[in-house]
Amino acid sequence: MSASAMQNILSELNEQQRLTVEHGPEPLLIIAGAGTGKTATLAHRVAYRIANGTDPSRILLLTFTRRAAAEMLRRVEGILRRLEAESRAQNVAAPSAGKVWGGTFHATATRLLRLHGRSIGLDPGFTILDRGDAEDLMGVLRTDLGLAKNDRRFPLKGTCMDIYSRCVNARETVEEAVEVHFPWCKDEVEDLRRLFGAYVDRKGEQSVLDYDDLLLFWHGLLTDARAARSIRSRFDCVLVDEYQDTNVLQAEILQMLCPGGRELTVVGDDAQAIYSFRAATVRNILDFPRLFPNAVMVTLDQNYRSTQPILDATNDVISAASERHEKNLWSKRVDGGRPQLVCCQDEDEQSDYIIQKVLDHREAGIPLKRQAVLFRASHHSLALELELSRRNIPFHKYGGLRFVETAHVKDLLSFLRLAENPRDLMAGTRVLMLLPGVGPKKARALMDGLAAGAAAPAAAADAGDDGPPAGEEPPAVRDPGPGFAAWVGRPAPSPASAAAWQGLVGLMTAIGGREPGDLASQIKRIRLFYTPLLERLYDNARARILDLEQLEGLAARSPDRARFLAEIALDPPSYTEDLAGPPLLDEDFLILSTMHSAKGLEWDSVFVMHAADGNIPSDMATGRLEEIEEERRLFYVALTRAKDWLYVCYPLRYYTYPRSFSDIHGYAQLTRFLPQETRRLFDEVQASTTTAPGGLNDGGTALPGEGDITTEDIRRRLKGLF
Repeated sequence: MSASAMQNILSELNEQQRLTVEHGPEPLLIIAGAGTGKTATLAHRVAYRIANGTDPSRILLLTFTRRAAAEMLRRVEGILRRLEAESRAQNVAAPSAGKVWGGTFHATATRLLRLHGRSIGLDPGFTILDRGDAEDLMGVLRTDLGLAKNDRRFPLKGTCMDIYSRCVNARETVEEAVEVHFPWCKDEVEDLRRLFGAYVDRKGEQSVLDYDDLLLFWHGLLTDARAARSIRSRFDCVLVDEYQDTNVLQAEILQMLCPGGRELTVVGDDAQAIYSFRAATVRNILDFPRLFPNAVMVTLDQNYRSTQPILDATNDVISAASERHEKNLWSKRVDGGRPQLVCCQDEDEQSDYIIQKVLDHREAGIPLKRQAVLFRASHHSLALELELSRRNIPFHKYGGLRFVETAHVKDLLSFLRLAENPRDLMAGTRVLMLLPGVGPKKARALMDGLAAGAAAPAAAADAGDDGPPAGEEPPAVRDPGPGFAAWVGRPAPSPASAAAWQGLVGLMTAIGGREPGDLASQIKRIRLFYTPLLERLYDNARARILDLEQLEGLAARSPDRARFLAEIALDPPSYTEDLAGPPLLDEDFLILSTMHSAKGLEWDSVFVMHAADGNIPSDMATGRLEEIEEERRLFYVALTRAKDWLYVCYPLRYYTYPRSFSDIHGYAQLTRFLPQETRRLFDEVQASTTTAPGGLNDGGTALPGEGDITTEDIRRRLKGLF
């Protein structure tokens, strides 16, 4: 591309951003504070490499959501188009970002395992268990091994899955994981080992992988010399977004993918490392300079989001962290009010105050959608939600049940998974139990017969097979075995299911055959067969059928069934809206969100509620210093979402029951993350005049000398009783 055109593009970046974009092959750590233009910087670095001759198909860009990868590549494409326009006079052809390997760790792992899995004996036709199905399989094995009938309390399937996942991702033994994170399970270590061994074996028999397996098998590929050589040869540079959210296994994968850190760029913010419950560790970003001694570290500290008074407060909050990469965010937006620290009598007054301020901002021209209320746990917003509904104020709450976690959507996807992999026990059992009169025992017998006739896993390829050339997609893998022939001619499992059984056999024989038709038509056939079963099993059938029609439309965009199932398992869509009451014509609604879900987002006006010890930090996360430090970072993430207005609210009283039933209550203490020296950067206000100005004194009681009632009045009234 034209050198002058490139300079014009780079001129919009600040000095630190430009340093990262033009950096050479040495390992690069970008410490990007909140609101410092991290996405723009990384996109410019990718575009810069492409414009200077790097083949886009040899660039790997790893993110934590598919949406983040799509946004990054959209920006890269925009930069390249601008370069083309400015270079057109020199007749220079513009490269495209379309072939960049952009995606999540798990999606990239899936793609590489389809291409190279044969070299380690992995059947490329594997299907992926989502978290719910993985838990169900763990539950089946828990029962089969007799662990559910113990004379002592054995962990439930969800807890077992949590322990297993931490062992894999944090590279911990069962003893280590249980000792620190699940101490109530310390007497069950041997049985957990037995359960996890059976779980691994059963997945191998069914040719299925769970989320953790995707990373583990990618790691395994890189420990195989021939496969590792082939995978490394695909990429000239690797870039990683949100590096502070990586776990130990992901960090090891990157080390093996880029030996010595050469051509490795990672960007993140240790102050926003808040996902240890997913086995992420802040140590990865803190220890990066030690792991790669020749690494260059660049700090992005110019904030483009918040006003300076808000940054002064947030800088002070995070400065108390026990260990961090030093940075002090600053902004050219020096004007603006100081953040507010709001003392409320109780939760009801907190809700009233927030709603009144939200409406005040709305009248001042800030739409509801540009305002957000943040909280530590989802149940913290219940009182506020009730009051918003009573006042007819629409809201959207981040979190809740995902689209693909609903029963009818999981049913339909199970048909597809079974067609793709007849050995998938969980999918087949779910499908068969939809039929009248079929329970777990009959379903298991039918699946055992089907699995016996299915093809064995593909054998390892010969030593010279390294998969398709770089940039090519893996071929669609079909089951070469007899498929569902084992069910043809078999009598119905129960008299009540005779008609449905014949329909199921015909359906699965058709969509599980060698020419199943396009994906949308497969889903339509499933939907037509499944609709009578849905109407029998679930309420609100019409709305559920509409969901399945939406899924059919979504499938039309996918090239094949395997890709569709992988994508919907790894990055499932959510409901589009969940408003309180019918949507308004202007489609405006207030945002409610947990602090975790708010990461990466921003709003003009932000309200942080329940800023009291026990809520933030959570009383469940104060057992170790590491947990408290993560809670501090989580609070910091919440505060840094605000652009112009920031309110931190804390109630003085928490009632055990609604006040209409009981007056039993306790007193709260302001969060420990706002000590006196930090509070000087806030304006301390009262939610109402019924609470003394200035909040709590050092003794934790209301300040004296305010209000209309004096002690003399009380004594005079007391004397009147006699």
